[in-house]
Amino acid sequence: MLRVLALASVVLLGIAPQASQAITVYTSWERHALVGSDIRLSCTFFSWRSISEDVSFTWRYRPDGSKDSISIAHFAGGEAYTDNKGVFKDRVEFVGNPKRRDGSILIKNLDFSDNGTFTCDAKNPPDIVGRPSSVRLLVFENLPIQAGVITGAIIGVVLGLLVLIVVIYYLMRFLVARRVFSLSVSKHGKKKKEGSQQRQGPAPPADPSKVKAAASEKKKQESRKDKK
Repeated sequence: MLRVLALASVVLLGIAPQASQAITVYTSWERHALVGSDIRLSCTFFSWRSISEDVSFTWRYRPDGSKDSISIAHFAGGEAYTDNKGVFKDRVEFVGNPKRRDGSILIKNLDFSDNGTFTCDAKNPPDIVGRPSSVRLLVFENLPIQAGVITGAIIGVVLGLLVLIVVIYYLMRFLVARRVFSLSVSKHGKKKKEGSQQRQGPAPPADPSKVKAAASEKKKQESRKDKK
């Protein structure tokens, strides 16, 4: 058991220095821009180490349809170097802040020929092991509608329809419940009235003796009137 623990410790100690030297570089996946405009291409990195004085950034460009790439910007030793001979002469500028892990560049006066892939590589010694990150630039005369905007609009419409259906459903339930309640109250009131009439019943028959007495009294009054 002790041998297993000792072996595991050796393996972990051997891996730890390699993991501490890893660096991860981040860029956008794709950027769109109008012809004649300027665009900032961002590049940042994550490193386990604090920012080194020897931190460096390198940008390379590969045009669409080409297999070869060229270096267009570089930052090292506290100084920035940009392309002064190629297709980006006087059009590329290093605008990042290396002390904040930022190695962004600015491409000016974009042209359709600038379509291509821009790759950023960062080093922060002793963290130097890592993969560069790339962003694809597409230059348009008119910017197309982003797929995300269309997706968001569709989701919004669907959610709106669902909310409307739920509102209509509960409104119908309310109206039906109200109608049932009204019918129940009306039916209950009608039964109560009929029950009251049944409890009162028909008028009792008149007493025959009282009827004869009243008739006799009436005849006496009429005979008195005749004598007078």
